[in-house]
Amino acid sequence: MSRLKAVAERNPQAGFRAERRDCGASVPQGLLKAARKSGQLNLSGRNLSEVPQCVWRINVDIPEEANQNLSFSATERWWEQTDLTKLIISNNKLQSLTDDLRLLPALTVLDIHDNQLTSLPSAIRELENLQRLNVSHNKLKILPEEITNLRNLKGLYLQHNELTCIPEGFEQLFNLEDLDLSNNRLTTIPASFSLSSLVRLNLSSNQLKSLPAEISGMKRLKHLDCNSNLLETIPPELAGMESLELLYLRRNKLRFLPEFPSCKLLKELHVGENQIEMLGAEHLKHLTSILVLDLRDNKLKSVPEEITLLQSLERLDLSNNDISSLPCSLGKLHLKFLALEGNPIRTIRREIINKGTQEVLKYLRSKIKDNGPNQSDSIMETAMTLPSESRVNIHAITTLKILDYSDKQTTLIPDEVFDAVKSNIITSINFSKNELCEIPKRIVELKEMVSDVNLSFNKLSFISVELCVLQKLTFLDLRNNFLSSLPKEMESLIRLQTINLSFNRFKILPEVLYHIPTLETVLVSNNQVGSVDPEKLKTMENLITLDLQNNDLLQIPPELGNCVNLRTLLLDGNPFRVPRAAILMKGTAAILEYLRDRIPT
Repeated sequence: MSRLKAVAERNPQAGFRAERRDCGASVPQGLLKAARKSGQLNLSGRNLSEVPQCVWRINVDIPEEANQNLSFSATERWWEQTDLTKLIISNNKLQSLTDDLRLLPALTVLDIHDNQLTSLPSAIRELENLQRLNVSHNKLKILPEEITNLRNLKGLYLQHNELTCIPEGFEQLFNLEDLDLSNNRLTTIPASFSLSSLVRLNLSSNQLKSLPAEISGMKRLKHLDCNSNLLETIPPELAGMESLELLYLRRNKLRFLPEFPSCKLLKELHVGENQIEMLGAEHLKHLTSILVLDLRDNKLKSVPEEITLLQSLERLDLSNNDISSLPCSLGKLHLKFLALEGNPIRTIRREIINKGTQEVLKYLRSKIKDNGPNQSDSIMETAMTLPSESRVNIHAITTLKILDYSDKQTTLIPDEVFDAVKSNIITSINFSKNELCEIPKRIVELKEMVSDVNLSFNKLSFISVELCVLQKLTFLDLRNNFLSSLPKEMESLIRLQTINLSFNRFKILPEVLYHIPTLETVLVSNNQVGSVDPEKLKTMENLITLDLQNNDLLQIPPELGNCVNLRTLLLDGNPFRVPRAAILMKGTAAILEYLRDRIPT
């Protein structure tokens, strides 16, 4: 029973004041009326500089419509309204919230992101039912201690504020599962900061020099993001976090790769853009589940033979290190993506490296054979090839989770290939080296699981919508086709990180790429691209590799130098005169600096 009904049953007029009419046009009465029925009110983007009283008092005052009908027929029982449980007042101009917040004790969701709040009222402690609080993109300098009273809170979003510290008592939020503190000004994390229910923690883009050992008490933590801090070491206790699946330590000051003896579930380890000098067996031997290992932009001089211990590894990024040779045993791994640019590799010809991952692995395997094959090599070769009597590689489906029908020179993928999947989980599709003119329609059957698709070396001249529904797609290889454009619908690929469009017919960078914010690697070498838009490229905040080699660029706009997130920019083989070859040979940082110096002032 709502508070209103309890009072109304005693006296329909008692204890209420008429709803104040100060809401004006900013909050229409119809919206309030609907909110009393649904329990949800969305006031985002209404240019509000303060929250009108009628919103705080929505469950306390007599509604406007009740004053127009004082006889209260059975159908007008306004006191049977639903308590407000969800309030969204994001994207406004709020500078503060009043203690009237306490008049909405039933709230489970409060979303006030994108305002100008510098503080939160102490009355927030009374929202004991709150499960989700979003105060991101404001100007908070401090959090009230009362926030630790919200014992039912599951999601707390504080990113993009001006916080310099975290209040003591955070460990009292024992139901908290998702905490985002990224893009603040934190210099330390208190030792008491150990949240037993936390699944996801984002501390990226702060000023942290260390992490407390107590962080290892977060036994359920799966996702830890500490990118863009000042970390020089990682506490050894972190190695005991048994649930950890994703660990981001990019852009820090690490000189050593941590060891992870208990992190048996770790799938992705991102330690690019640090100062790591050595990779040893002790760093690798425990990473039995690792799928992605990002070591780009470090100071590695070699890769150990023990890299073959990482039997699950799918992506290895070694770009921009000091590696001069690779162990031949690397060819034994089933890598889908291997990045080597920016290394002084002398043992593999540049033309082989330019052909991509599979050619490099094939070359390394051939070197093992040159040295005499052993039994394990033979087993691996057998596993990777089709039995002569079978058209579908069942081993690849069941063991490697790959639907492989490559190098068949077919114009159509047979139904039996898709039928063979049955109830198996498939994460990769390889239909490369065929004669496909369109994407197989049945690819949509795998939309819930596929993260990698290889359609290279076909005859595709357009991309159909079937591909655009693969929302888990992170890696897409479309090189060596006849493509000149990409459809707008590809915007829906909200997890895409790498796209290879080399050896096609693009004359400009496809517009849709600018609208896929997750993109980290864009490869468009050997096309006919005649210009790039540096302003649009700058909006691609995660883009770190852009390959524009062998295109038709007559000039490089100086503003491209402002794309400071780029770690690899490849421009060789274009007809422009500046920057000259001597600058290009110095690498990406030198190219960007050269371009910035030439921006007109």
